Amino acid sequence: MSSERPLSQPTAEPRYPFVAVDATPDEAEELGAALFELGATGVEERDDQTLVRGVGAGKVTLVGSFESRAAADEAIAALAELQPDGHARLEEVVGDAWRDAWKEHFAPFALTPRITVVPPWSAKPEVAPGTLLLELEPGRAFGTGLHATTSLVAELLDAAVTATLPLPPLAGRELLDVGTGSGILALVALLYGAARALCVDTDADVIEIVRENAARNGLGARVEARAGGAEAVTRAYPWVLANIEARVLRPLAPELSRVLAPGGALVLSGILGSEHDEIVRIYTALPRGLTHVGTRRRGDAAGEQWVAIAFTAP
Repeated sequence: MSSERPLSQPTAEPRYPFVAVDATPDEAEELGAALFELGATGVEERDDQTLVRGVGAGKVTLVGSFESRAAADEAIAALAELQPDGHARLEEVVGDAWRDAWKEHFAPFALTPRITVVPPWSAKPEVAPGTLLLELEPGRAFGTGLHATTSLVAELLDAAVTATLPLPPLAGRELLDVGTGSGILALVALLYGAARALCVDTDADVIEIVRENAARNGLGARVEARAGGAEAVTRAYPWVLANIEARVLRPLAPELSRVLAPGGALVLSGILGSEHDEIVRIYTALPRGLTHVGTRRRGDAAGEQWVAIAFTAP
């Protein structure tokens, strides 16, 4: 009998099936829900402002991750009937290198005139005197600062500091960040002088990311991060941020009003330009009488316009 050991076979690299389908922004919510119903374990939305670009031409691309190739193939067949012009297709990724590939597209950039975002793997850039650096590792959480929905809120926080809008002071005030994602907006507020921030998100997996980002900026002692939504918050805050999306902001209006202190500021984002007037009507019609004090707008290459809206409480 031979004593030689058989040659080991190379280990096959893991394969990760994704299903991509194109839609108009108005169709994205319904189509995202359909992907989950078809078995997706997560759904990413890409447009011309995300790190990985969408299809363009006025559309977004939804990408659902699936546990198996068979499940992905079944979803593609179902989507062909549900969304015939969506060109549902398989995007199978081999190996694990893709997990960090997005980092190539995330370089230092100016989020506001006075805050520059720097990923931890990048060298610190040369900046003008007085510019603050925010070191950010978003991981799988939403919130790099590159998307208009995030940067518009940062603009409104800057407007509060520079008094270019009739907003209450931010310095020394406490802040609630609902749907915090990476925690970027709470951290921007703290760099601008806010005293403390409570960051909440219904995705429990992002909470550790928030804590890590706070710690790497020396702000860990001023940030509390926990899983949950506005309904779990038991007291009111002078500043409340909610960068979510209109379909969530509509029913959430009474809760966000409840957690906003008298004389406080509420900033909403994740809203399409076409949804602006409806959101303003909903929030100004609340019993306490919020006042709409400003809107920031930004268009994208696909022709969509995003808005962030600021209110104050009596």
